[in-house]
Amino acid sequence: MEIFRRAANPWSQEVLIGISWDVMWAAAWAGLAFIVFHAVFVWGAGKKSEPASAEAGSTAGLPERIERHGVAARAFHWTMALAMFTLLITAFFPVLGIQFAWVTIHWMAGVLLILSVAYHIVHATLQQDFWSMWIEGRDVADVFRLLKGFLTRTDGHTRSGKYPADHKLYHHLIAVVAGFAIVTGVLMMVRVETPFWTRNPYLLADTTWGVVYVLHGLSGVALITLVMAHIYFAIRPEKLWITRSMFYGWVGREEFLEHHDPERWVVKGTTGAEAPPLGGGVAEAVPQDSDRAP
Repeated sequence: MEIFRRAANPWSQEVLIGISWDVMWAAAWAGLAFIVFHAVFVWGAGKKSEPASAEAGSTAGLPERIERHGVAARAFHWTMALAMFTLLITAFFPVLGIQFAWVTIHWMAGVLLILSVAYHIVHATLQQDFWSMWIEGRDVADVFRLLKGFLTRTDGHTRSGKYPADHKLYHHLIAVVAGFAIVTGVLMMVRVETPFWTRNPYLLADTTWGVVYVLHGLSGVALITLVMAHIYFAIRPEKLWITRSMFYGWVGREEFLEHHDPERWVVKGTTGAEAPPLGGGVAEAVPQDSDRAP
């Protein structure tokens, strides 16, 4: 399998022009292999024991529905998802032989992704705790407990704060990969005629452009695997309660108690009254310590 593509420039120098499309297929097959392995392994493990219930004192006053994602957080998530899918389709469908005018759509989707990420950073910094998604000591212990439970086919269930450790790890990984895609994508936009500036293909030397192309391509194929894994976990039966919260914004009381530690994710304003039916308000959950972002 070839990893890089090379070509001769006008001065007959061999330079990098990007990654081999074999890498794209490798990323897709890697994502599929992970999904199949995980699904078969979990199916073979059978039903795990029920997680321990919360202490009686910690359940007092919890409402029926607890807000997990506000409107702003959900709007960012689905905007970013739209931009990400558009970028992947316009980047790789032409490689599969599906030809269309993809360049303009691709860079416009890139601008949408940049704006959504910039909004998220500002919103998380000013409205929430910016550091809430960073790994802390208890998260490391949770990761080892989850891995041990998965590999030994025992109950590795652990109740977390608002964000479980595996969610934080995925967040960091997708942030790094998407960051490389954004930075290199902005540089590559200089070579495309846009309303923002005049095309300038000579901003960098050919050898430097080759490095930019390779980094952009590697981040793109990495996103294929990451997006496949994200969708897989989003539609797994035991994870549907999280997916639903990204549509409606709330989680049920039983789901909250099963998966979250009330001492690590404290619900504000619990008076013991039931929350209103769907369409009405939900109680606001105020994360403690590092669990304050949406």
